[in-house]
This record gives sequence, C-alpha cells and structure tokens, in this order.
Amino acid sequence: MKIALFTETFLPKVDGIVTRLRHTVDHLQRDGNQVMVFCPEGGIKEHKGAKVYGVTGFPLPLYPELKLALPRPAIGHALEEFKPDIIHVVNPAVLGLSGIFYSKVLKIPLLASYHTHLPQYLQHYGLGMLEGLLWELLKAGHNQAALNLCTSTAMVEELAAHGIERLDLWQRGVDTELFHPDLASVEMRSHLSQGHPESPLLLYVGRLSAEKEIERIKPILESIPDARLALVGDGPNRQNLEKHFAGTNTHFVGYLMGKELGSAFASADVFIFPSRTETLGLVLLEAMAAGCPVVAARSGGIPDIVTDGVNGYLFDPKADIQAAIDVTIKLLQQKHEISILRENARKEAEKWGWSAATRQLQDYYKKVIGD
Repeated sequence: MKIALFTETFLPKVDGIVTRLRHTVDHLQRDGNQVMVFCPEGGIKEHKGAKVYGVTGFPLPLYPELKLALPRPAIGHALEEFKPDIIHVVNPAVLGLSGIFYSKVLKIPLLASYHTHLPQYLQHYGLGMLEGLLWELLKAGHNQAALNLCTSTAMVEELAAHGIERLDLWQRGVDTELFHPDLASVEMRSHLSQGHPESPLLLYVGRLSAEKEIERIKPILESIPDARLALVGDGPNRQNLEKHFAGTNTHFVGYLMGKELGSAFASADVFIFPSRTETLGLVLLEAMAAGCPVVAARSGGIPDIVTDGVNGYLFDPKADIQAAIDVTIKLLQQKHEISILRENARKEAEKWGWSAATRQLQDYYKKVIGD
C-alpha cells in the first residue's frame, strides 16, 4: 500500500504521538508499504525509508513547541505524484485539513485518528468557553473520514457521545526491548536524585505543559521524608514549574532519549502521572515495560493500561490529592508489594508490541480501501 500520513507533529519533536507515529512508519515500511509523511517543517527529509514532506509553519502562540503548517497547493501536487491508496490524517486541525480536502478532490479513501484531547486542554489555557465550538469542529472534520481510530476505549466512548461516527480502537504499543528492568543503574539513579541514590525517587516523564498538571506532584513529594523528584522532559510551562517547585528536592533533568530514558524509568521507585487529559498515555506503558510502578489519575485512557492494585495505583483526580499521597507512601513502604507491582507492570507491557499494533492498522487501511 501507499499511505499518505498527515500529522500536526512529527520528528524531531518528542511526545507520545510522535513515538507512536515513528514506530508505525518504521513497521509499515518494514512490511513493504510506502509511506509519505506530511508534517510541519522540522529539518528531516526521511524516516526509515519514508519520505517526509515538511510544510512551512509558524509557532502556536499558546504552545510554541507546536507549529501550525497551513495547507497549500504544493501538497496537492505532491499527492498526485505519490498516488497514495489511502490518506491517514492524525489529529486533523490545520495541516490535517489538507488531507481531508485532497481526499475529496482526488477521491482517495480517508482514515483519521484522535490522539490529543484538545477540548480538555482548553481549560488549562483559560479558553474553556470554546470547548463546545471545538467539539463541533472536530466532529465536522472527523466525520469526513470512512473510519476514525482512537487509542483507548474511553476516547471511543467520549467521541461517540459528541457525535463522531464510525469509531474503532487502535491498540496501544510499546518498545519492550528499549524499555526493560535490566536497564536500572546506580549511576542513573544518582543522576536523577542529584547524588542521593538512597532516597525515595519519584519520576515524571513527558511535556512540561499546563495540561499535564505536574504541579500536583508537589504535595506528594513533600509528604515523603527525603524524597527526590526527577522531571524528565521540557516544554512551555518549565519556567512556571521551576518557580512552583523552588525549595523542594526537584531536579529538572531535560530530555533523555533511547537507553538513557529506559534507564531512568528502570531506576526510579515510582512513576507519578497526574494528567487528566490523556487519550492513552504511552509513557505509562514505557514506565511499566521498565518495571517502574505507576501512580496515575483515573482518567481518560489511563485505566486501559493501569489496573489499580495489580500493576500500579489509580487515584481519583477530582478528589483531594491525599489519595495519591496515600498510595505512593503505601507503595514505597511495602517492599514485597512493590516487587510484585514491578513484575505485573512488565507482564502487562509485554502484551503490546508495535508490530501487532501496526498489523492491526494495516487491516483497518485495507478495510477502508475495500469499502
């Protein structure tokens, strides 16, 4: 198959969507498909044999890490030359509208997928009054597609409740070789804890942005004597978070990649994830693959991954943060229980490889093309 993939975010940016897409493109190419990626310009021209067509864009005012790449006629010319069998639009917003438009003009089957819970993001940027309008825009875009994929059952249900049709589930995936308990090291633990490897070590990995609600980790950190917190990643809210965590045992680590990131997961005592806006939360699967127990908000797609008390703990994000404090302390104090949680977390992650997720996606492509 020839697949034209339209995405608002791609390499070299680092986030959960890009993680899924780069593994998907890799496996699609390995299986003999040809992929062409249309995305905001980022410097790369190719990924795993797939051509990357960069479109000039400008930074999103509220979120400078993201670029808005506007549709233009050259995209149509590139599509006509490539002759795709299907167009896959990821999070249709601005550039994705080109994919929807040209699927109609060139009569190419269209599939869309939903990865970023934008309506909930609005609340964290003081734009909650626009939520209803955004749902209408999302419905108008997604309902042009022959099939709409979500990455968790919770998102399938929520999109259906807002009038989005022809929905199905795109299964999760994780690199269980890169993220593995064997990568635990005293050196990484010492680095993350700023020279205090004997202290309880809490870890967060992901974007440092308002919708991730990272500030909610502070009372958990302060409730555990001598605990250290490592925040791995970067983003537009870093300066505010540095002020918020000033005076605490918090290390802003910056980005870690590859085996260094795998070692960070494997070397921590607990992975804290307070976000209420996750469509899935692939980073949780990465932590679990590395055998790191998870404490996360019972929200969005997270309960699809974390089974409370079996491979991690869930807390009610609408309630007082005390629930998260209690389960974190319980986890750290019970050495036998933490070893069981580590084993169960790894077993859950081992069920979800990227090759299986991509085979499922190819079946969806064939169904849409056949229809």
